Amino acid sequence: MIELLSESKCISCNQCVNVCPTNVFDRVVDGIPVIARQSDCQTCFMCELYCPVDALYVAPDSESILAVNEEELDGKGLLGGYREKVGWGPGRTPVSKHEYMYQLAVKTSF
Repeated sequence: MIELLSESKCISCNQCVNVCPTNVFDRVVDGIPVIARQSDCQTCFMCELYCPVDALYVAPDSESILAVNEEELDGKGLLGGYREKVGWGPGRTPVSKHEYMYQLAVKTSF
């Protein structure tokens, strides 16, 4: 479930608003988007994937609302962590280029 939109990192591009399939965010004139309907989040990670500045954190638990701390999430590399893992963003390796994908393909080929 979406847990955090960082006010200090957000650049007000509204990509999260545009890509969210369940309309969780509200666009704000001259401000950053707001998580308006958190319980509608389906934990699809689309907002986190499309955020160009890693200003979002989506927790993998789709049922519970967590109390999160931005500094702690940032320190652990969890802000935008899903985006980093799939290799979206400058200087990141796409998941299809990771060595373990090659190993998986070799092990499963007949």
